[in-house]
Amino acid sequence: MKITVHSSKAVRPAYGANGVPFPAADAVPLTVFDKASFDEYISGISFFRPPAPPNNAVLEAGLARALAEYREWAGRLGTNARGSRAIILCDAGARFIEATADVALDSVMPALLQPSSAVSGLHPAADEEELLMVQVTRFACGSLAVGHTMSHAVADGQAACNFLLAWGQATRGVPIDPAPVHDRASLFLPRVPPRVEFDHRGVEFKPPHGAKAARSRSNDADDVVVVHRAHFTRELLSELRSRASSARAARPYSTTVCLVAHLWRCVTRARGLDGGAVTRLRVAVNGRARMNGAPRIPEGYTGNVVLWAWPAATARELVNRPLRHAAELVSRAVARVDGGYFRSFVDFAGSGAVEEEGLVPAADAAEKVLSPDVEVDSLLHAAFCDLDLGGGRPFLFMPGYLPNEGSVFIVRDFSGDGGVSAYVPLFSRAMERFGRCCYSVATADARL
Repeated sequence: MKITVHSSKAVRPAYGANGVPFPAADAVPLTVFDKASFDEYISGISFFRPPAPPNNAVLEAGLARALAEYREWAGRLGTNARGSRAIILCDAGARFIEATADVALDSVMPALLQPSSAVSGLHPAADEEELLMVQVTRFACGSLAVGHTMSHAVADGQAACNFLLAWGQATRGVPIDPAPVHDRASLFLPRVPPRVEFDHRGVEFKPPHGAKAARSRSNDADDVVVVHRAHFTRELLSELRSRASSARAARPYSTTVCLVAHLWRCVTRARGLDGGAVTRLRVAVNGRARMNGAPRIPEGYTGNVVLWAWPAATARELVNRPLRHAAELVSRAVARVDGGYFRSFVDFAGSGAVEEEGLVPAADAAEKVLSPDVEVDSLLHAAFCDLDLGGGRPFLFMPGYLPNEGSVFIVRDFSGDGGVSAYVPLFSRAMERFGRCCYSVATADARL
């Protein structure tokens, strides 16, 4: 597949007759959640069948109108007058790339479903300055791929998805819903007096010298990171949930918890870790519904509201005990990251201790090999499948190329069977073992 880029331009907000809608300030300070998030870019690709969405000029005009409502995506990261890191509302623009592929989409779809570095040609490369980049690639058959690359410091997955849906709404000429809420200053103020009820050192923050030593890769072919797309049908998910919840008197564990626990066990087994090695699972927890006190987090909030749960176990304990044990570990850890925990984090991050002690975010984008740990991010509740740029919804959404070993993404599957797909990056030497256990229901109650 040859992809040819025909144009690349900065698209600025189109305000129209009403002028700049928000705010009077020229900068939006990053919140404690923005600063604690991964300082990296996140990418995804949506695929559309013919008749594809309107011509590129229409898509570009819709993007300009959406940027007028979400001005931060046309800005740049910098510092405000107080020296705090902020989004500078300079209207420098978002990147809009037009490209074509010389093949029919169906001819390369099997390869795209098992991602490789070739997928990176369908979404823009990260830029050190621009916060949003989109690429529209039209295939010889008339199909369209729309790739996006967005700064995680500006927004989490749900907020980024809201912007993409707004782009589609602006392109179609319908009202933007939910309406964006840009006020980051008043939502996460520390309580008076502050109540730091949990230990956030070593969880969301760490000393600057506390980072893991970077793992160097050898030239061995077995040290190449490859990505496997694991498809879990509705029937398989139902069976995993049944087995994980069989000994539970209360309501069953959620499907997501059961699948996350299953993936954690299978990745740990595939890596062949020493039995005494401790493996931790990093699970993103959305705080929008959990921070249910005043002020409430609006649905259209445009920033980050995510912290992480960290269940842990030895490799021997995790793989030798049944799935329900792993599911219990995950469920308990996620439950602990409740509204009180989120408010405690806000109080600690706003107390001055981070600056006084020189702490840095524990979310380290430079960490490319997570073993023995695993990270699983679920996009099941983000409505990427609802993106409609004028030609209907996509038939497939997938994350961009995933080069980080052990960083797993779960997305809704578009096969129509009610299943989900997990994109699992591991060293090639571990993939055969992972494939043997990830589809086997029998492994749920057996030693792996």
